[in-house]
Amino acid sequence: MTEIQWCNLKASELRELANQDALVIMPIGSIEQHGPHLPVQVDALLAGEVCRRAAQQIAETQPAVVTPTVWSGLAEHHMSFGGTLTLDFDTFRAMIRCLCVSIQRHGFDRIALVNGHGGNIAALSLITAELTPELKATLACATYWQVAETEFGAILKSQQNVRHACEAETSMLLALRPDLVDQQVVKTFEPPTDGLDPEHGIYRWRPIKDWSESGVIGVPAAASADKGENLLNGAAIALARELSKRELWHE
Repeated sequence: MTEIQWCNLKASELRELANQDALVIMPIGSIEQHGPHLPVQVDALLAGEVCRRAAQQIAETQPAVVTPTVWSGLAEHHMSFGGTLTLDFDTFRAMIRCLCVSIQRHGFDRIALVNGHGGNIAALSLITAELTPELKATLACATYWQVAETEFGAILKSQQNVRHACEAETSMLLALRPDLVDQQVVKTFEPPTDGLDPEHGIYRWRPIKDWSESGVIGVPAAASADKGENLLNGAAIALARELSKRELWHE
């Protein structure tokens, strides 16, 4: 199998990938509370896994490489529950910029920022828009569950897409790291199934605790490992399909 992880490759191999116009995929997550049943690494872990699976599929037809996961993002709205490590916007932007500049200086012309945390969505769109005119590279950003909205909607039973520490995220953790999921705790609380959505088109920042005493939005009790594997594969297939489109990267 072709090696697609940046950190496992030698510098000479990465230089060769740059010469081959390889697609660089950068997973971006967060370290934050995920209720009483999931570890704080959920977003970083899932972003990295989806990108790894997608890159393996892309590499069947064109060169692709996945950077180490950017594990910290914008998670101020989770701070009241403990366990969360958050950045401010300026630091987050500077970090993403430095990484993209490094990648571009090594000769890579296509960079996909793949997000796995809701709090990063607006920021990454802005960062992509600002950096694209600056860099001599083409940037694109995506949030994996938005790309896989159709696939996820066909798999999930209690919700249409990813919420927070929910049916989707709990299922994917059960597939990847069941040892990190407290399945007994899942049965001890009834989390809200709504929240986090814009109210009639109006945005107002509010912490998660305003919606949920547990820090969970969704129904983790509906999760299963089989469902999680299907979600991960569905996300990887959708992401690989979209990132492989020539028109995304070329005028």
